[in-house]
Order: sequence, then C-alpha cells, then structure tokens
Amino acid sequence: MAAVLHICMTCRAGQPVPEGTTCPGARLYEALAADGMPEGLTLRPVECLSACDHGCSIALSKPGSWSYVYGRMTEADAPEILRGAALYAATPDGLVPWRDRPVIFRKQSLARLPPLES
Repeated sequence: MAAVLHICMTCRAGQPVPEGTTCPGARLYEALAADGMPEGLTLRPVECLSACDHGCSIALSKPGSWSYVYGRMTEADAPEILRGAALYAATPDGLVPWRDRPVIFRKQSLARLPPLES
C-alpha cells in the first residue's frame, strides 16, 4: 500500500482568513497537488490534524510504519515536503535516516507515532 501524505485543509496557520479567500492549508494542498506525487505516495486532504498552534500541518503514514506529523509548513515548502515524503514512502518502516531528511522535517516535527501492531 502507498504511503499517504495528509494535508490539513482547514488550517489557517494561526491567522484570520478573510471571507472569500482560501485558507493556508488549502493553498498548501493545491501547491502539493500541482507538483505531482512521487511514486508510492498518495495525497489526501483531511479536515483537521489538531495541530492548530503549529499550522500548516501535514502527516505521513503507511501501514506497518512509523507515522509523523509536521507543522509550520508553507506553500514554498512544497518541493521539500514532496522530497521528504518520497524518501518516507521508499522505506520499509517509515524511518528515514535523520541526515537524509529535508531540514524542514528535521526541525518542524511535531510527533512521531509508532506503527500499529498487526
């Protein structure tokens, strides 16, 4: 099964969003979708990742692997998010060596969750 890159579509990155404008989370999703997904990765919008104080938030998960939540992402981070997500998707267990991770993944990690036991 493919790894999933979850994007919080309701994230406002701690800022008010004027009526009729797109929130930062939705803009991040659009930037990632426009770049095309690396092999083995699925992009999935989600309603909320409950990391509102750290928006924009994303998460990476796949069966039998460690999962991660990252925050403080922007549209400008899209290429590095996709690079890091591709590295994650290529691992058997979700563990990308620390030095290989994009800097935004090293410095903006909010949580690492262990795999569910089958």
